[in-house]
Amino acid sequence: METTRHFTTTVYVVNDGATALHEHPRLGITIPPGGHVDRDELPHEAGLREVHEETGLDATLVADTPDIDAPGGRALPKPQYQMLYDVDVHPDGRVAHQHIDLVYFARVDRRRIEPAGDDELGPTAWEWYTPDGLRTGDLDADTVKIGCEAIATVENTT
Repeated sequence: METTRHFTTTVYVVNDGATALHEHPRLGITIPPGGHVDRDELPHEAGLREVHEETGLDATLVADTPDIDAPGGRALPKPQYQMLYDVDVHPDGRVAHQHIDLVYFARVDRRRIEPAGDDELGPTAWEWYTPDGLRTGDLDADTVKIGCEAIATVENTT
């Protein structure tokens, strides 16, 4: 059996020492905004689009973009992490579907969630987590670690 892989992006948005997470209805886990990279998108553009659709927030990435002379090319914002997630695992252990997830950090200028997409969860689905809230919540270890790092990174970047 062949494993299908899709590129996805996740963006930990930060405002005033907290990051926004929601419970994903199908996956049953609490995660930041994100989703699939469309065929006509660059990964960082997909991340910003997903943030806007899911939350209505306009995010600014906090990412290194190397200054490099590349005739006919350009450097893209560097994700903080590249993760591989098994999405569809059969009882016998075979993995049918995976997400190659590019994880970015971003700042937003407000916390008011007003989803801009047609089929997005409402504002009450979202919660802002401080580092203490991340550590004491019932969250996956990667979400806690990366969420705390995102908050520290964004808060220490002007």
